[in-house]
Amino acid sequence: MQTTREMITGSKVQRPGEFFKKLSPAALRDLESMEFPTMYQPGQLLFSEKSIPAGIFIVVSGEVKLSINSSDGKRLILSIAKPGEVLGLSSVLSGMPSEMTAEILYPSRIAVIERDQFLHFMARHPEVYQVVTQELSLQYKVACEQLRTVALAGSAPEKLARLLLEWSENGQKTENGMRFRFSLTHEEIGEFIGASRETVTRTLSTFKSRRLVAFHGSILEIPSKTALQNVAGM
Repeated sequence: MQTTREMITGSKVQRPGEFFKKLSPAALRDLESMEFPTMYQPGQLLFSEKSIPAGIFIVVSGEVKLSINSSDGKRLILSIAKPGEVLGLSSVLSGMPSEMTAEILYPSRIAVIERDQFLHFMARHPEVYQVVTQELSLQYKVACEQLRTVALAGSAPEKLARLLLEWSENGQKTENGMRFRFSLTHEEIGEFIGASRETVTRTLSTFKSRRLVAFHGSILEIPSKTALQNVAGM
């Protein structure tokens, strides 16, 4: 079973959570003793808006889609949680319903620590309060950046180019450019940038014809980050 420590030091994890790096060895061991990862399949919900999560959810492997919905049913994807990230912190601390929905994107191992357990853990390790505060601030910043992108970033091609560049940061560098897994539907991509599925399809087609991107099955390749940055206005 993969542990939190392996998520921090293991070479297979592309973006480990900063939360665990800041814990003391004693606190980390205590937290690991409460982890019992379970496999979840795509489409399963960890928690939804207006529900009170049972505890915190640690992404051990896989990816989780975080989104919010409007009253008329429109959805905005805020981010994709990767291994090492902690979900549900805000609701666990406040006891209030969640402001977002967490849905499994790829087969994932998730460790759930119940609310009472986590609160007792924090009481045993008072230094964790500062770490949790920093983690919540980081999550708030990520959400604000996504909302800023959707509301203020300009045209759909600019937004999509920025999104692809952001995702490529955790990709693999090859002699042909940056490569990363890209298996979201066009509708889901539209939910990231506030655009319709048709607009995403049309924009990706234009990007391919201009050789800004190339597809190899579920792998997307960016031959030149500079060219895509020009489209993004960066």
